[in-house]
Amino acid sequence: MKFRPLHDRVVVKRVEAEEKTPGGIIIPDTAKEKPIEGEVIAVGPGARNERGEIVPLDVKVGDRVLFGKWSGTEVKIDGEELLIMKESDIMGIIEGAAKKKAAA
Repeated sequence: MKFRPLHDRVVVKRVEAEEKTPGGIIIPDTAKEKPIEGEVIAVGPGARNERGEIVPLDVKVGDRVLFGKWSGTEVKIDGEELLIMKESDIMGIIEGAAKKKAAA
C-alpha cells in the first residue's frame, strides 16, 4: 500500500535509538525513551496561503528531522510504525545525516 499525506502533513519513520550508552552500558527496552529523530518518508503538496496558492514544504523525502516528544499521530502502515505530523511539528532538519550514514 502507498500512503500520500494531504496538505502540510509529513510521514516520518522514527530512527532507532542506540541500545548502549557511550560508556558501553546496555539500556533495557523498558528504560528507553522513544526517539525524537526520524526520516521523512512522504510529504504532502503543501499548505495554502491567504491567496489560495499552495506553498511547498521545506522538508523533503529522505531528510533526517527532529520533532517534539509528543508530536504526531502514530499509525501502522504495512506493519511499519510511522508518525503523521504537520510540518510545523518538526523542529529542524539534521544536515549531513544521510551522508554520514552512507559513509559508515
